[in-house]
Amino acid sequence: MSSIQVQLPDGSVRQVPAGTTPLAIAESISPRLAQAALVARIRPLKAAPVAATSADGTEASMYASEDPHAERLVDLSTPLQEDVALQLLTDRDPDALRVLRHSAAHVLATAVLELFPETRLGHGPATDSGFFYDFWRPTPFTPEDLKLIEGRMAEVVARDEKFVHDFESRDQGLKEFRAGNDFMKVHFIEKFTKPGEAISLYRNGKFVDFCRGPHVPSTGRVKAFRVTNLAGAYWLGDEKNPQLQRIYGTAFFSKKDLDEHFARLEEAARRDHRVLGRQLDLFSIQDLAGAGLIFWHPKGAMIRKLMEDWMREECIRRGYDLVYTPHVMRSHLWEVSGHAGFYAQNMFTPMELDDAEYRLKPMNCPGHILIYKNSPRSYRDLPVRLAEFGNVYRYERSGTMHGLLRVRGFTQDDAHIFCTPGQIEDEVVACIDFAQAVLTTFGFKDFVVELSTWNPNDRKSYAGSDDKWELAIRSLEHALERKAIPHKTIPGEAAFYGPKIDIKLVDVLGRLWQLSTVQFDFNLPARFELEYVGEDGERHQPVMVHRALFGSIERFFGVLIEHYAGAFPLWLAPVQIGIVPISERHRGYAEKVQQQLQNAGLRVEIDARNEKMNAKIRDFTLQKVPYVLVMGDKEEAGNAVSVRTRGKGDEGSMPLDQFIARAQNLIAGKSMEL
Repeated sequence: MSSIQVQLPDGSVRQVPAGTTPLAIAESISPRLAQAALVARIRPLKAAPVAATSADGTEASMYASEDPHAERLVDLSTPLQEDVALQLLTDRDPDALRVLRHSAAHVLATAVLELFPETRLGHGPATDSGFFYDFWRPTPFTPEDLKLIEGRMAEVVARDEKFVHDFESRDQGLKEFRAGNDFMKVHFIEKFTKPGEAISLYRNGKFVDFCRGPHVPSTGRVKAFRVTNLAGAYWLGDEKNPQLQRIYGTAFFSKKDLDEHFARLEEAARRDHRVLGRQLDLFSIQDLAGAGLIFWHPKGAMIRKLMEDWMREECIRRGYDLVYTPHVMRSHLWEVSGHAGFYAQNMFTPMELDDAEYRLKPMNCPGHILIYKNSPRSYRDLPVRLAEFGNVYRYERSGTMHGLLRVRGFTQDDAHIFCTPGQIEDEVVACIDFAQAVLTTFGFKDFVVELSTWNPNDRKSYAGSDDKWELAIRSLEHALERKAIPHKTIPGEAAFYGPKIDIKLVDVLGRLWQLSTVQFDFNLPARFELEYVGEDGERHQPVMVHRALFGSIERFFGVLIEHYAGAFPLWLAPVQIGIVPISERHRGYAEKVQQQLQNAGLRVEIDARNEKMNAKIRDFTLQKVPYVLVMGDKEEAGNAVSVRTRGKGDEGSMPLDQFIARAQNLIAGKSMEL
């Protein structure tokens, strides 16, 4: 019998018979490890290492063939037939959690077919927060059905059925699924396998699914799960196709993790920016005007002003020039830029005017390019940094919009830097510095960074030559290395005109938000024939950096609302101080205090209604005002105020000038504390 080499994470190598399974190797190391192991990660030793990527929940990721030389996940029961590096994954590994959730989707499908055998199966991927499975059924599921399904899932788990990986001929698989009228499975087999191939099946008990896997060893490993909700989804995303029913759920390794997950969801619901936007009167979306279009109310507009003022001052301090460009431009401009070809699906349709066809702008970059091109440029002028709070408009389908986070009209804090190839790396480093300043100033401590590169095998989706792409990617990599910033490379996620660095902030609930981006562009300078005169007196083409640090004002504001649960730090609060006179006779002193506070640059409201003091305090508290100042005879006599601080309560009496100095210091330092 032939043997193979298996390299373990500690570097040791074991010689084992070909066909040995990862589970057998785990058992030879430790019975405890064999019990804890859920799935294995392998990489052929004869192939160059390839970074692992997790499934994204699309059909292709679920069923398409894998690169046989890539690092990949396999079942513990998979026979190993070649020399491999092996890692046994337990519940400590995020990839194992995705596998558990995909297995939970099979448990869900098993339960549905046992209860409702007339159902036909779509696909059931893991997601970042759980899993779902698409079903077709003549009768819609009800909330009561979901309870039954969850109960039957518990029975499937209790049966502890092994997940068995089988293969059969493509023709046989198609015959069986057609016989059962499983039209979706037939589609997947026809789309993701070729004639003559064997197809991959997974069985647990009597349940059979066309699936690439891998899975945990048995249904008994899916111990902490919950069915969460039901939604509609058209087959293949086409409204002309049958409507499916998508059942969502989630799964974790322990009940404790499951409970913590739902506690986080409850907290996220409490922080929902759409709810708080109404409660705090910050913004609205008006049906009469249209979906995805934001109306900024006075309090929200004040926060926006503070955000924009800070950003503009920082731009000027960092060597940017401020510009403004039109909202609508001729369609030909977007043909020159390439957006009409590469980005048309995200643009609003053209408008016919008397002199030409026009389109709303989805990007600010062509406008900045025209400003650059309007004057001759020398190498002495470079870099040229142009910044704008530019309104842009992008077509989003009606079902995809979500409050401030996904809209049709928004404002980008856009900037474009035109520079020489030798300046590009320094400019990218400066953009990263600027992005970090944005995050820390607005109270975000953690972030993760991704470098999105191209897929050279998909040339039709990208502009520019291979050597320019290599230069661009190398420049961004060097900039990240100079900043010593760990990052993850995401192949195939670059913009059509160049690679990009995405900086994702981590909010107070640990959620990732894509906001700041720095993008390299060698394409648009070529398309618009941009030039500068070099030291040699010859004409050269500049390179270009796109950068947006808030990303969009709307999205950043939505994230701020949820991060702070509407309780903004003092410097950002639309109303910083609420004043409560105890009775009508104290109103005069209250108005005097209000004037002094406003003269000191503070934003103040006075509640002089004929209401009880506690009612007034409660109303300011519900509006999450940082400070409430109560004043009666004692305060008026001593030129003082009684201070109630958000989150702390009554702090007692304080001289007015002392309170003003305290507030001004907190604002000047942009403190997150009160």
